[in-house]
Order: sequence, then structure tokens, then C-alpha cells
Amino acid sequence: MNILVVGGGGREHAIIMKLAESKKSINLYCTPGNGGIAKYAECFSVKATDIEGVVNLAKKVSADMVVVAPDDPLVLGMVDALNAEGIVAFGPDKAAAIIEGSKVFSKNLMKKYNIPTAKYEVFSDSSKAIEYIQKENKYPTVVKADGLALGKGVIIAQNFEEAKNAVNSIMEDKIFGKSGASIVIEEFLTGPEVSVLCFTDGKTIVPMVSSMDHKRAYDNDEGPNTGGMGTVAPNPYYTDDIAEECMNSIFLPTINAMVKESRTFKGCLYFGLMITADGPKVIEYNCRFGDPETQVVLSLLDTDLVDIFEAVINEKLDKIDIRWKKGASACVIMASGGYPKKYDTGLKISGLNEKGQLDNAMIYHAGTKLENDNFYTSGGRVLGVTAIADNLKSAIDHAYESVNKINFDKMHFRNDIGQRALKAQ
Repeated sequence: MNILVVGGGGREHAIIMKLAESKKSINLYCTPGNGGIAKYAECFSVKATDIEGVVNLAKKVSADMVVVAPDDPLVLGMVDALNAEGIVAFGPDKAAAIIEGSKVFSKNLMKKYNIPTAKYEVFSDSSKAIEYIQKENKYPTVVKADGLALGKGVIIAQNFEEAKNAVNSIMEDKIFGKSGASIVIEEFLTGPEVSVLCFTDGKTIVPMVSSMDHKRAYDNDEGPNTGGMGTVAPNPYYTDDIAEECMNSIFLPTINAMVKESRTFKGCLYFGLMITADGPKVIEYNCRFGDPETQVVLSLLDTDLVDIFEAVINEKLDKIDIRWKKGASACVIMASGGYPKKYDTGLKISGLNEKGQLDNAMIYHAGTKLENDNFYTSGGRVLGVTAIADNLKSAIDHAYESVNKINFDKMHFRNDIGQRALKAQ
């Protein structure tokens, strides 16, 4: 079985390493991949957003399945293009991927179908947005670009001046390009955050193990927002009672709403949740596996991922038993100094074995390249050092033990991944 994975980050490496465990006989391909992925799959140079190029590559490698992992190609309609050529693909089509591609769409969907979320208003005129903020006069307030922005399109403003600057930078200065033509301004929710990835075939929805992301660049949740500096799973705030409430008030209503809107969602649907005093509410949807949540969640998966992907594609998810390992998982992101702003690349990484791995840990490569059997940095987030253990404290300890064996110039990582979760246990 030939499987092509589209993407080149830590999430794709985690997917590929889990697919490699399959009992089925499979050949793995990836585009564009990275240095670590190249040790597990044959990599190509086609960009993840090159729809025609990926379709042609899928034909070239006789792909029996294409896994489209990143948000951009999903929102652009890569799954539609593959299906039009008779190529089987895992991931939502363009009509369904709008659930992440447009925050305006997703907020209006939640309002229409009474799915709990923060109070909000939508604006396509910056002066009216600023007037609304002044009238509401509630801080912090949240300003979101409508479209995709590499996970960085959300600004939490602490006062009027910051909120005004956020509106102007998104809508007038266009720091996120066309993604900021419209914005959502919403109330700031408080409570523990939970990430829940779900497999769904449009009829059945199966939540994965919950996780806790760490978005800020520095310890104690300080510094700028990033794509994620680490994760732990399961999330101790996500109790069985809350899980049941989420299934009944959020998960099932969302997939049923998408069916009613003629946008049936098949793939991995990500729910970013806030456990507020009024119960769980949706902060955001993603139309794909989260990064770095995938690294901790899939490391705990005990069912063949190929079987799950096939069940989703064939709308037979209710026929498969998805099992999880007991214990916990922790991922610490090793990033380039300066990330998420300016940083150097091309720095040699030491401490890894020839497969780019370490004993007693899983090293998911996010921004690496392989040259002359050496690994070098090629991105902001470089490695996702992940460990599983019987309990969360042991998983965190193992992850940091592995972090301390790896080195590259100007490397940066948080020292407090999972500490908030430990206090909540």
C-alpha cells in the first residue's frame, strides 16, 4: 500500500511514524517532508500548497491514499482535486475545511446551531470595529483575523489602545494579508484550555485523548504567541463528565450542523475548548491534526492508524474499535533562538542517532534538514521531544532528560511544560 503524506513539520513526522507501525505492508512518501521524515519516508520537493503538483506526485508514486495534513492545502481544496482524479484522500474537502478557513463562518455556525462559544461580532470596517470595542469597554478583548494566519492570527488586547492597534494592524496594515479583510471581536473567556482532536466520518465522531497546549514562547506563559511550545496528554481538566458534556453540546452538534449546511466533515476535526464557569465553550475549530498536539496524542494511540484513516474515508468509523495506551505523554518543543520572530537556520544539531532519534523518547522533527548524514535546523520550531510513561510526571521528566542530550546553537525551549497540568491532578 502506497501512502503519501502532504506536509513537512512535526505533525507530519508524528503521523508518518505512527503509519510506519502499521501491520499492513506499506510504502511511505512525503512532500516536502524534512530531515527527520526522510529517515522514514521517501521525500519530494513539491510544496504542500501546490495542488496540481501533489496530484501529479500521487499519480507518480501510485498512491493508494494521500493524507493531507496542513490547513492551507485543505482550505484550498486539495482533497477535492485528488478525489476528482480518483485518488483516495484523508482530510476534509474545501466546503468542510472552511470551518477553520473562516472564523466568521465558524462563529456564525455556532450561533446558528446553539453551540456554546464566546460572545462576538464580525466587522469588515476598521472604524466600526474600533467603535464597538470602545462601546463594549471590556478587557482583555480578543481580536481575530478571519482567515488562516499560521496559528498567529489572534491578538489578546489588554486595553483600548492595544485593541485599536490590533484592529489597525490586521485590517489596515494587513499583517496577515487577505486573512484580515474581516475580523471577529469576541469576549475573553477564562478557565483551563483543552485541545481535543476527533476522528469523524461525518456521521460518527470519536474523540482522541485530550491534551494541553502551551502557546506562549517563554516560561510562565509569558512572551509572544507561537505555534505551540509543548503539550501534554491527557489533560487533567478534561474529566469524564466534561467529556460527556462536550460530546452532547459541542462535538455531535458540530458534525450534524456541517451535514445540515451541506459541508459534511470527514477527517480530523480539532476542538479548541475553554472550560469556563458556565461549562465548556469552543474557542476555535481546526480542520486537521493540531501541532504539537498530534505528537502527544498519536504516541498514545494503540490502534492501526491506517485502519482508522480507511474507516473515516469509507464512512465506517462506527465499525472500528479505537484503543489508547494507558499512561501519559509529554512533548517539549526545541525552537530556534528568536522564534517566533527572527531566527537563524542551518545550525548543526548534535546528540541524535542516525535516524534522528534517541532511546526512551520520540524525536519528531519539525524544522530540520538532512545533509551528509547530519541534521541541521531549518525552521523556528526544530524538534518535538516526546516521551510516554505510566504517569504525567515521569513522561515530563523523560522528555526533559532527552532534551538535555540534544544541542544546537541558540536553541530555546520552555522549562515548565506540563507544570500546570501536574498542579491540577
